[in-house]
Amino acid sequence: MTRPVFSLIFLLSLVFQSVALIAQMPEGKITYNQYIQNYKEIAVRKMHEYKIPASITLAQGLLESGSGNSELALKANNHFGIKCHKEWTGMTYTMDDDEKNECFRKYASAEESYSDHSFFLTSRPRYAGLFQLDLKDYKAWAYGLKSAGYATNPRYAEMLIKIIEENELYLYDSGDQRPVAKKTKPEKPSSNEEDQALTKVQKTNSFTFLGSC
Repeated sequence: MTRPVFSLIFLLSLVFQSVALIAQMPEGKITYNQYIQNYKEIAVRKMHEYKIPASITLAQGLLESGSGNSELALKANNHFGIKCHKEWTGMTYTMDDDEKNECFRKYASAEESYSDHSFFLTSRPRYAGLFQLDLKDYKAWAYGLKSAGYATNPRYAEMLIKIIEENELYLYDSGDQRPVAKKTKPEKPSSNEEDQALTKVQKTNSFTFLGSC
């Protein structure tokens, strides 16, 4: 075998090995920014349709799905951790959560998950008080979700607010899918601001704690 032919075969072998290695490498995880770019338009559309702040929807999606990287998001397109409940007749996915082998809703697409999240909040009486809040008051909405029992984590509201402010998700509550002019980033809410948000929630007098979603 001549040297040029041998060199060519050797190079081709290296190329094939590299391609094989790349194919075996796991895809990179979705970042917060990528997730927001992927779903911001859906969140804004749902806000116009259901009157739920886009910032809240995006923050819940980011938190509940691990920015789209969780098992539930990847295998069931469930971005909001919504469990089956007795009225659910769609597809299901079983996994351990608060208890072993819990039933979660499974969707054909992420957008279907977003649609069901909006319907879920608007159709259940325990969340009725949320819709008496200002659409742009994401802090009151965050505390309202916690008070209504959307999640069991005692810091759920603070976690949502942190995600919203660090990623400037409040900009989407203006209804613009591609906000250009950014506002000054809000400072971390003081305890007084938190008390005011909780007071707004309590004034609605419509929240009934029934456990996690």
